[in-house]
Amino acid sequence: MRPAAPLRRQPLAQPPALPMSRREMDRLGWDQLDILLVTGDAYVDHPSFGAPLLGRWLVHHGFRVGIAAQPRWDTPDDVVRMGRPRLFAGVTAGSLDSMLAHYTAFRKKRSDDAYTPGGKAGSRPNRACIAYANVVQRAFRGLPVILGGIEASLRRVAHYDFWADAVRRSILLDSKATAIAYGMAENTIVSIAEAIDSIGDTDPSALRGLLAAIPGVATAGNRDMIPDFAPVVELPSIEEIQIDPQALIRATVMLERQVHQNREIAVQPHGDRLVIVTPPGPPLDTRGLDELAGLPFTRLPHPAYTERIPAAEMIMTSITTHRGCAGGCSFCTLALHQGRQIRSRSRASILREAEAVTRVPGFSGSISDVGGPSANMWGGRCAADQSACVRSSCLTPKPCRHFIVSQSAFLDLLDGVAELPKVKHVRVASGWRMDLALTDMQPLARLIRTYVGGQAKVAPENMAEHVLRLMRKPSFATFERFLEVFGRESAKAGKRQFVIPYLMSAFPGCTDNDMLALGRWLRDRGWKPEQVQCFIPLPGTAAAAMFHAGTDLAGKPVPVARTDAQRLRQHGLLLPAAKSPSITPAHKQQHRKHRPKKK
Repeated sequence: MRPAAPLRRQPLAQPPALPMSRREMDRLGWDQLDILLVTGDAYVDHPSFGAPLLGRWLVHHGFRVGIAAQPRWDTPDDVVRMGRPRLFAGVTAGSLDSMLAHYTAFRKKRSDDAYTPGGKAGSRPNRACIAYANVVQRAFRGLPVILGGIEASLRRVAHYDFWADAVRRSILLDSKATAIAYGMAENTIVSIAEAIDSIGDTDPSALRGLLAAIPGVATAGNRDMIPDFAPVVELPSIEEIQIDPQALIRATVMLERQVHQNREIAVQPHGDRLVIVTPPGPPLDTRGLDELAGLPFTRLPHPAYTERIPAAEMIMTSITTHRGCAGGCSFCTLALHQGRQIRSRSRASILREAEAVTRVPGFSGSISDVGGPSANMWGGRCAADQSACVRSSCLTPKPCRHFIVSQSAFLDLLDGVAELPKVKHVRVASGWRMDLALTDMQPLARLIRTYVGGQAKVAPENMAEHVLRLMRKPSFATFERFLEVFGRESAKAGKRQFVIPYLMSAFPGCTDNDMLALGRWLRDRGWKPEQVQCFIPLPGTAAAAMFHAGTDLAGKPVPVARTDAQRLRQHGLLLPAAKSPSITPAHKQQHRKHRPKKK
């Protein structure tokens, strides 16, 4: 069975905001929703928030969509407010895995939540996908439930859970959901909506069989349901993984390959059931991304809110230029969720959005960020056959010759945004990939001189070469070379600018001595970095598998700071150097040069 060609519905008129109440539905003339989206985030009508993004995209494809934002999970009252949706309920934990949103690296409860009105913690449940799926099933018996977002994507097969310190089965089974639309799911969610719309009420197992023919979907069933439109690879079963941690290593590597090569159906036994994961859905191309970005997002919180939402303020004037990350860092979820292939918006689309930002009430003249997962990857592409690629990263151990990106074009884009009326300042606040930046010195120099808002964020993460190899990060010498260029170009521009390095303690393979060496390096240069985090093994990542197994991906044992005491000790070795902004050696000299003399 091959995936059916999608049916094209007529777009609906976009509402001022997607409805969150029956009264708002009545104002739109909607007697019933087609789809209800339940999210752990507050509703901010901005393309950086997943539920509003998919909601407007579905409206654009002819479906009536409402949002239940941060509903109570001990009662169905909040999700029944707009009535039973005709097709299905989509459930997401929000912009973060809910356990990461709630707990620190040392399993302490966080006191705030940037995606909640008032910044208050506690407005979403632990394991939110499971909790929300359960409350939807209580409210609407028999309604299909489709999970999505980063929590569901990274937990779609058996995975190590840091907070339980155990291997958990697929979230699909724990939630009893119908399916997961994983990754960046715009095309997938439309295909799911069209499939359910085409068959109406049907037996749940038949529905799962239909969904199993759609790329970008995970569902549960038996071997008779495995579609035949792609090769099949069988992951180690959850029972194998629970007995042998090396089986988790094998499963993680196999799933990474499925995501990056985009060609296999992965199946994983869970007892007498199979989790069936079809190849990633076709990503939006430049035309599709432009179409999506052109929808009339207000970029503001829903009018029902009276308290400020910190995340909304942070991203109000930011612009996302592309998706995907070619880096493939072993601890990062970006490449797993968005893919390693870079998909970029057109220059014209980005300039149109920048002009729209200038019309947002309260715009001060500053575009806070023009970037993406790594800002300087806009326009990047692979010139080789990606389905045959065996690399885990396009950039390490050194940039692949087939990965092509014009950083001069990125500078021209920034120039275009800066020339718009009402725009006074343009900044690149997203992280930069240093090794990529250093391959083209002229645009890097101008980027430093013109578009750094006082701080440049880069991620050396560690200084020990054996740890960096496990992280899939470039050599520390790359960071030192970047610092030299940054200091020199900032001085030429007459600016006092800072490098903000992201550093990580307690990564698999890292020892106390490695942290001591990094601490000495920082102190010798008078650095007190702000961004020091302790490694958290995020579900689905290669680093989480290494943490659980105590080995590298080849099975060779590596030291692991496993207990909270061991992790705190490593983290504490860097803390004496923390808390105030870091500063390059060149700027330290410049600061002394201009320091007023004592009288």
